[in-house]
Amino acid sequence: MDPFDPDLLLGETPFAIFDVETTGLSPAYGHRVCEVGCLRLLGGEVVGRFESLVDPGRPVSAGAYRVNRISADMLLDAPPFEEIAKSLLAEMDSAVLVAHNAPFDLGFLAAELEIAQLLPPEGPVVDTLALSRRAYSFARNGLQAVASALGVEAGTAHRAMGDVWTTSQLLEQILLDLDRRWGVTTLDGLLDFQGGSIPYPLPHVLPLPPAISEALERRGQVHMRYVDARGQETERAVRPLRVQERNGHLYLLAHCHRAGELRTFRLDRVVEMAMED
Repeated sequence: MDPFDPDLLLGETPFAIFDVETTGLSPAYGHRVCEVGCLRLLGGEVVGRFESLVDPGRPVSAGAYRVNRISADMLLDAPPFEEIAKSLLAEMDSAVLVAHNAPFDLGFLAAELEIAQLLPPEGPVVDTLALSRRAYSFARNGLQAVASALGVEAGTAHRAMGDVWTTSQLLEQILLDLDRRWGVTTLDGLLDFQGGSIPYPLPHVLPLPPAISEALERRGQVHMRYVDARGQETERAVRPLRVQERNGHLYLLAHCHRAGELRTFRLDRVVEMAMED
């Protein structure tokens, strides 16, 4: 049976749901994977599993640590990505890849596999973020927000296997809703509903966090927790205007309601961000 047969029923389609935790926002600036998780599903049942901390060969940024809480001590005995790559690829082989905000995870996966001199998996990619935007009208489409809106079980946020579990529950619920509301029952129908398979991003393109991309698109406002250069954490409501690069870092130019003026915020210092209702 061809796992990528467009007429294959979704209940017979193998899915490899994966997530990476990273040292920062983009491999284009030298950031690396520090944890990876993957569940292989067939017919709603787990038929394969892989997870590992990963030695990134560089420090985890302060902003990333405040999100994933992966410390240097936790990574002391972790293997480099090159040592776990083939085990991860074995779970992904001949399966439809699934991730939430897939361009982010795909970008890091492709960068790590290039370093390991391995090819990325072939086959279609499904993004539960893209699906949720098309299937529902939620104000927020981050992983935890969609899970809460759909009332599905969520794993530990911002750890690889926890986010994989949450994404698997989202996928299951979304597929049920697509079948019930739109009669989507095949892989071809799923990809058509999504607008096609999600491509691997170009190496120099940074997939923006969902809250920023939505705010820029809707001219909306986001709430964020931010760590400044002195290490002080603050909460702010901002209206994003654009993202720009300067001196090897990415900055968000936004109107800050707290300051009452335009401010720039370094993206790797953003701890948490959510689109406001």
